[in-house]
Amino acid sequence: MTNRLFDASVAPAAVPEADARGPWAYLWWLVRVRPWPLVLSAVLGTVWMVPLALIPLVIGRAIDEAGQGAGQAGVYLWSLFALGLGVLQALAGAGLIQAAVGAEAHALSYTHRVLMRQVVRLGGALHGKARSGDVAASAAADVESIGSAFEVVGRTIGAVFAAALVAVALTATSPVLGLAVLIGVPAAVLGIGPLLRPLQERDEAQREHMGVATSQAGDIVAGLRILRGIGGEADFAERFRRTSQEVRRAGESAGRMEAWLQAAGVFLPGLVTVGIVWLGARLALQGTITAGELVAFYGASAFLTLPVSTATEAAETLSLAKVAAGRVCTLLRLTPGSTQPAHPQPLPPGPLSLVDPHTGITAEAGRLTVVAAPADLAGGLSDRLTHPGGPGDDTPVTRLGGVPLDRVDLTELRSRVLRSRPADTLFSGTLREELTAEAARSPEELDRALFAADAADVVEALPAGLDTYVDEGGRALSGGQRQRLVLARALLAASDVLVLEDPTSSVDAHTEARLVERVAALRAGRTTVVFSDSPLWRGVADRVIRLDADRAPGRPDRSAGVPS
Repeated sequence: MTNRLFDASVAPAAVPEADARGPWAYLWWLVRVRPWPLVLSAVLGTVWMVPLALIPLVIGRAIDEAGQGAGQAGVYLWSLFALGLGVLQALAGAGLIQAAVGAEAHALSYTHRVLMRQVVRLGGALHGKARSGDVAASAAADVESIGSAFEVVGRTIGAVFAAALVAVALTATSPVLGLAVLIGVPAAVLGIGPLLRPLQERDEAQREHMGVATSQAGDIVAGLRILRGIGGEADFAERFRRTSQEVRRAGESAGRMEAWLQAAGVFLPGLVTVGIVWLGARLALQGTITAGELVAFYGASAFLTLPVSTATEAAETLSLAKVAAGRVCTLLRLTPGSTQPAHPQPLPPGPLSLVDPHTGITAEAGRLTVVAAPADLAGGLSDRLTHPGGPGDDTPVTRLGGVPLDRVDLTELRSRVLRSRPADTLFSGTLREELTAEAARSPEELDRALFAADAADVVEALPAGLDTYVDEGGRALSGGQRQRLVLARALLAASDVLVLEDPTSSVDAHTEARLVERVAALRAGRTTVVFSDSPLWRGVADRVIRLDADRAPGRPDRSAGVPS
């Protein structure tokens, strides 16, 4: 049976809304939403660290017992006590590893889930609000940094508790030495503090450069075929080389500061140990403490380097986690272009009309409408037809089936209206999974969609047909092949309204001629809007609308087809 405490398989819908007001607020939200892995990690961290602190004291007591002639019984008793502490530490250490991994897995899982939910919410608006490199870096490096912070918390709490216990024990034996510990250990930890802010600043700079480099790398890979065609590989390679060198220099700068932090974590507690041993030796020579107590003090002071180094690690990890959480919060605070209306109005059943009073575009229900507009305006126009206006947009709202878009439930809107653009990509996985991801479709429906998109030959040319694994973005396919497969995916969705932006820009004229006839036949009875200036699309259209550069509606082109 799976241990529910360490089970990170929580349904996305069960994850509450994250507190994205700031990095510390987000980290504290992760603690609140599922505290038990962290609590158990802290308890086991304390149980693991305390025996390490007590063993020097037990050994010192055993030495004093032997020196005072208490006999073998006392030595054996204290030895057994030390053995018991060792066994307890071993058991607690095994549990601590599981608990720490559980706490780390919780932070990783929840951060991944809230990021994925935010990406889904933003949808197409994400591209204009954040760099792809920032999203990729947050899903990889930032999530790992946050998880590492949760992993170290248990050991850190145990180290603090054990250090306090040692300080109390040493104070009870010798107030002078106890005072030295109480002053020296916090001073060693505080001495590390001035290094944290520069480290955090350099980590932030490195993270910014990494986001830029990741975005550039993605752009180069996605457009490699085009770069080869125009001879731009060398220029873009040089550009990426300069960016990668900036990432390297930022990483070296952060690494140097991290090295100083690690050195301080060894040097400062080492000074505390040397001071306590020197002071303990003088007290032993004066007869103030016994030989066994001197050994105990030395062992305890040597042990104190562990809590200080653990605190150093925790400070460094939390500094990185703060930077990472800040990046995550930046993404979580992005708002989608469309918001859910307070009182949604249902759409009528059957074919739906599209009417945009601002541009004059009218797509009759169940008909194929072609809009001939400048290429640089097509994206904005299709966005108006498929998305409600954002805040501050005072232009008239497009009506879908007579209902204003800003009053339509977003789930219903996305299920009945589909927009397909040239920039749409293919995801990694088998081609069958890619095409049928939206809903289960029969083999006959899949064949009809591939036929209409003139993509059957693309599937036949693949090694395993529909079961061929396609790389992310379909990099192994030509531009025309990718465009036809993307069109087939859109047709297979069988939405009530389909808006296509220049769907045949990457195919030859013969392929386009077959494709437009088949799409028109397949979409008969459903509303279809095509943004294209191709005469082949105008030839199959029920209505053609021309728009000039000022978005002013032109008169319908009756020669291209009149509604019957």
